[in-house]
Amino acid sequence: MSRFAGKTVVVTGGAMGIGAACVRRFASEGAVVYIADVDDAAAADVAAEVDGARFVHCDVSKAEDWEGLAETALREQGRVDVLVSNAYALRFGAPHELPEDDWDLVQAVTLKAAYLGMRALAPSLAAVDGSVVAVSSVHAHASYPGFAAYAAAKGGLGALVRQLAVEYAPAVRVNAVVPGPIMTRQFAGMSPESIADEAGRTLANRMGRPEEVAAAIAFLASADAAYITGAELAVDGGWQVRHR
Repeated sequence: MSRFAGKTVVVTGGAMGIGAACVRRFASEGAVVYIADVDDAAAADVAAEVDGARFVHCDVSKAEDWEGLAETALREQGRVDVLVSNAYALRFGAPHELPEDDWDLVQAVTLKAAYLGMRALAPSLAAVDGSVVAVSSVHAHASYPGFAAYAAAKGGLGALVRQLAVEYAPAVRVNAVVPGPIMTRQFAGMSPESIADEAGRTLANRMGRPEEVAAAIAFLASADAAYITGAELAVDGGWQVRHR
């Protein structure tokens, strides 16, 4: 497929996990993809591996970094068609246990970054009838101990997606995917028994793969989803059906 031939895509947190899978997916469909990340070594590795991928160091919680990324992409490509707002931070603890700096970090990288990305790229996206896809989480809809900061940020992201869809319609479509348990670095240190338990919480009875989330993101960003905006697409193997 070449749904994104001639188009420019920005993926935040593109150095690994779902973000890296998105870089590969969009590039395989013809896009030039900018990896926005602070993990220089990992992002450079992905950029070297994927034809059409480029790395720009970007702390997505900082407006000046977004301005630099936007300037670079527009200077080199002349357009930005898709923004995948995927970067996140995760710190555990109930509010009385969680340092304020940890709370602020999770909100800045996970939620504020989506606002900053839209602020920096909205004119460019609107000029080409572009698309934004944010990566939310099932933790936006179901509550577990220790996830206060993360759940708040992902829940806010869902609300922001709906608001952005209203603000920028009809020129820019804005949607979200809601992944369930996906086999990324978050699970890397868990025992096989714990991973099996997590997989058993889904109707699919397995962990998801980053590539499966990337496929859903590419769909929402493409013309195939031209009549979809302000929506959340669950990519969770039926996790929410079982846990709501």
